[in-house]
Amino acid sequence: MSSISIPDDVFDVVILGGGPAGLTAGLYAARAGLKTLLLSGSAGQSQITFTPHVENYPGFPEGVGGYELVQKMKKQAERFGLQAVAEDAKAITRKDFGGAAGWEVQAKNAYKTLSIIFATGTSWRKMGIPGEDEFVGRGISYCATCDGPFFRNQEVAVIGGGDTAVEEALFLTRFASKVTLIHRRDRLRATAILQQRAVANEKIGFIWDSVPEAIGGGDEGVSSLRIKNVKSGEVSELKVSGVFFFIGLDPNTELLKGIVELDRSGYILVDRDMKTSVAGVFAGGDCTAKLLRQVVTACGDGATAAFSAQHYVQELKGEAY
Repeated sequence: MSSISIPDDVFDVVILGGGPAGLTAGLYAARAGLKTLLLSGSAGQSQITFTPHVENYPGFPEGVGGYELVQKMKKQAERFGLQAVAEDAKAITRKDFGGAAGWEVQAKNAYKTLSIIFATGTSWRKMGIPGEDEFVGRGISYCATCDGPFFRNQEVAVIGGGDTAVEEALFLTRFASKVTLIHRRDRLRATAILQQRAVANEKIGFIWDSVPEAIGGGDEGVSSLRIKNVKSGEVSELKVSGVFFFIGLDPNTELLKGIVELDRSGYILVDRDMKTSVAGVFAGGDCTAKLLRQVVTACGDGATAAFSAQHYVQELKGEAY
């Protein structure tokens, strides 16, 4: 296959997402000599940056802060030539560059690229109960790391039963006088070591088989949480100054709807090479349909996606070995 001429303003790969998957993809792509751009989003943050202590990522025996880990990854990738900008992608459209099919990514600026890697992660899921939107920032939160210090010596509730909910409940005990963890089942689904820590913490209490129904409060913010037992139907009220929701995640894949195949929940379907259903579009990390969503698996996804994108671009340019 003969090589083709690509305009100078066309990137080999544009990566959407500045978390572990996106930054690892950026590291591998840039190190492979690809002209690589990463759009980290205007906030420049991913879910992991809100995690105060990551203790299951290899190479850090004492653990490492999520924000610190991401900054190290970014610095390493930029050392090899990754260009990173804090812009939000708003749309992607098909384009043709000198006979090569590619894409245009619309953000604050427009970026042309031969391939795309989606590593856009997830967002916290909302319950949609009365008072939730009304009191966001005034007692309702989805990030204990961000807002925990505002609840010093106050009583708060945590909704959820997975790893994140229990980790955040434990973190909140640094500030709150009491943390009540409310879960719709009769046992947690968090890993055993986290469960043990939570049960052993005298500041944490549990309300089982229950869900929040409404949040009460006034001008000063949240003051109460109405709870319903899913087995008995009994309704009760809990006096709290804050409610932290950790009930699950939704994938940030709106841009890809109607472009590539997604599963019922909106996660991107990929093969083992991180290829989507459309040539030239790859994906990795928490936004993909997968069993385990952890930093270590996101990094593996990012590396694989970049390697696949590298081979795709080389084939497209007629430069494949």
